[in-house]
Amino acid sequence: MAFYNPKRASNWNYGGSNWKLSRSKIDLFMECPRCFYIDNKLGTKRPPIPSFLINTAVDHQLKKEFDVHRSNNTAHPLQTEYGIDAKPAPHEKINTWRENFEGVQYFHEPTKLMISGAIDDLWIDSKGEYIVVDYKATAKEAPVTELSGEWHEGYKRQMEVYQWLLRQNGLKVSDTGYFVYCTGKLNQESFDKKIEFDVHLISYTGKDDWVEPVLEKIKACLESSTIPNSGKNCDYCAWYYTRSSYESAVKPTSTSPAQSLKPAPKVAKPKKPKTGSDLSKNSVLF
Repeated sequence: MAFYNPKRASNWNYGGSNWKLSRSKIDLFMECPRCFYIDNKLGTKRPPIPSFLINTAVDHQLKKEFDVHRSNNTAHPLQTEYGIDAKPAPHEKINTWRENFEGVQYFHEPTKLMISGAIDDLWIDSKGEYIVVDYKATAKEAPVTELSGEWHEGYKRQMEVYQWLLRQNGLKVSDTGYFVYCTGKLNQESFDKKIEFDVHLISYTGKDDWVEPVLEKIKACLESSTIPNSGKNCDYCAWYYTRSSYESAVKPTSTSPAQSLKPAPKVAKPKKPKTGSDLSKNSVLF
């Protein structure tokens, strides 16, 4: 069975009964409106990359750890270590809000869009403010202790969408959220059937005032009959345009992708080029 199936039932597209505007789709729009439109309006996603199950395992273990303290109404050692005035929040909807195909949901009346996003965790401080928490896992030579990479901009937007969603659900949410960042150590002397992690708590002060203006732009995009331009840094579109230029030059005779992928014809080995004064200006060196 193919890993990637480009065909999707129409009820999962914009306007369909199962379609929602997820946090990841908002981020896709920010990255490339063209890919977003082709995905959500026309029903063809980008080819996915295989999921990193080691990251899923780390998320699962962290949730189990924090849930123990949630049940006992105690602070997690990481919260104590960093002097955070908070405990895991025992909210009645926490399990639903962490479920991928459920998450925190809100119907945005101005655009008639259902917005959703699945959080990793939710803490609460002594003032009754909720704190959004996201788990991240990676492996590097040095532990991640700050959000300084280009890809971290997406992490920040992720946090801000979660904060916005929870506020729309009536919660008093702190501007400050936290990333529990787990960095797998690459300098262990032996494997011994385990990987050790450096775990750091990284604070981030979110600002969600950009969310609603972007929702208006997304609505306009989805209602348009014109495919928008690509994002300036979209690797997928760059690959497609490059491939298209090759195909235009080659001019394949078959419209079937399977038939057009034939072995390349054998090409005679080029003769040794002439040198010196025998070379004309039209000569090509191989």
